[in-house]
Amino acid sequence: MTDDIQTDNAPDEGAPLHPEQKQYDDHYFKILESVLMQCRNYKSRFGGGSGSGLTLKEFQTLYENDPFYHWIGLDSPLMYAAHKAAGGITSVYRQIGIACQRIFNRMLHDHLGLSSEEAAWSYVIESRRLSLDGRIEIDKVRDAAAQRRVKQWICDAGRSAGLSEDTLQGITGCVFEVRQGYKSKDSKRQNADIANASNAYVHKYIPAIILFSKQIDSDLAKRYKERHWIILTGTTNGSSTESTYAFCRDVIGYDLANFCERHSEDIKKLLKDLLETLISPEEPV
Repeated sequence: MTDDIQTDNAPDEGAPLHPEQKQYDDHYFKILESVLMQCRNYKSRFGGGSGSGLTLKEFQTLYENDPFYHWIGLDSPLMYAAHKAAGGITSVYRQIGIACQRIFNRMLHDHLGLSSEEAAWSYVIESRRLSLDGRIEIDKVRDAAAQRRVKQWICDAGRSAGLSEDTLQGITGCVFEVRQGYKSKDSKRQNADIANASNAYVHKYIPAIILFSKQIDSDLAKRYKERHWIILTGTTNGSSTESTYAFCRDVIGYDLANFCERHSEDIKKLLKDLLETLISPEEPV
């Protein structure tokens, strides 16, 4: 049996939010806004190596001076716009993922009282320092009710991952890899994630992937679950060991789904303005 995400406790439309709630909302929205705004000035480098990318005029000069590209019309502003849009969309997905990481990590501070050091996790292997996007250690959660929620979730998650009771007894917390979605078939990234999971268990943590969307490749999800990753996706129903939004509400203590619903129109407008900028050959104003 799974529990649907409850939104009955959401503030009535038009009703003022509690000042503390509004403070959290404003902060999380600003994280998303500031990260996305970095995409507005995206320009393709057109094989020019490092740098900020070419303007429309620089692109046309480059392509007009290439006889073949000029003959077939690739020096068109539409081609510049297409390059800008293609690279820009990749940047948008990447920046959304960064925003998700930062919002989730901030929630660990705001609602579980964890310090920056306590909410972070990294380890060293072969002289390289690798890190994940968040950590909750049971003993570091000072609020008794929140600590009980975390402890119960770790037990439930561990059992759903097929851990033995002996292994569960030694688990001290959980660590998180946070993404907006995960459809990449990049074998290097997968192998790194599997190595992260192994190292998490060595350090007595359960590893969990937090996805803000429902987008994850089914073969990849199967492979990760076989390596005892907990995978939480952006479904609006399911238990806290299945749904990112149920986990945030029931374990962390913040209703992230309601935040997204309350700010949906503002976020859509932000993204619409950004996409219109990216598909235009003109420089952003």
